[in-house]
Amino acid sequence: TQVILIRALQQTWCGMEFPEDFNQLELLDTHGHLIPRGPTSSWTASKDEEEEVDEETHSEEWYLEKEDALKDNPKELVLWAAENNRLTTVLRLLAADPLLVHCCDEDGYTPLHRAAYSGHVEVVKTLLAAGSVVNHRTVDGWTPLHSACRWSHVAVASCLLQHGAQLNAQTNGGLTPLHLAASHSNSSKPNTAHVLEFLLSKRNLKPGLRSSSGETAGDVARRSGPYYFLFEMVEDCVNAVPSVTAS
Repeated sequence: TQVILIRALQQTWCGMEFPEDFNQLELLDTHGHLIPRGPTSSWTASKDEEEEVDEETHSEEWYLEKEDALKDNPKELVLWAAENNRLTTVLRLLAADPLLVHCCDEDGYTPLHRAAYSGHVEVVKTLLAAGSVVNHRTVDGWTPLHSACRWSHVAVASCLLQHGAQLNAQTNGGLTPLHLAASHSNSSKPNTAHVLEFLLSKRNLKPGLRSSSGETAGDVARRSGPYYFLFEMVEDCVNAVPSVTAS
């Protein structure tokens, strides 16, 4: 039964059409561990669990063994290298085959997506310089900017916007990067607030865009954590000073 449920969820998650009342944020909250990450479509750890694993120190020998295991599959290797901050490997692979910058896994995640959600700024810059499409969309409509903002990587988000990322891009479920940053605002990490501040400071931001479930990013922030007050940055100002009529 559990396997059938998961498969049904994945079909819904990866589908291109969503009902009007579909709430993608609720799916993120309850089944975020199934967001595709890596060469397969079933990511088996939550982000918090993955970060705990990432904090472990791997030896250079460990990385070389991983690379050797993937050496006969350059596409899979460049995706892995981008996700794991193996800049030298990314450069070597792109020098041998520049078209690898455009490869993607079965869920539409490119090396740029991988580097963006992992927060590897130098790899992101390298991929962009090599011609990676900054607004490439996954099967769920996620751009690299969505990925960077969901995981609170403000430096990556800034870099992507400097290279033409669409600030107000919406996923298939109507989520903007701001929605995703707001949905993660219950995190205790300071970068969560930094991403919100960064996005809210952008002149061309459209904070009133609604998801397919009818919520603005401000609505999401109000129920998700302590940073709703930051949305005062984009609220209409009320002039409390009485106007002076010239005599």
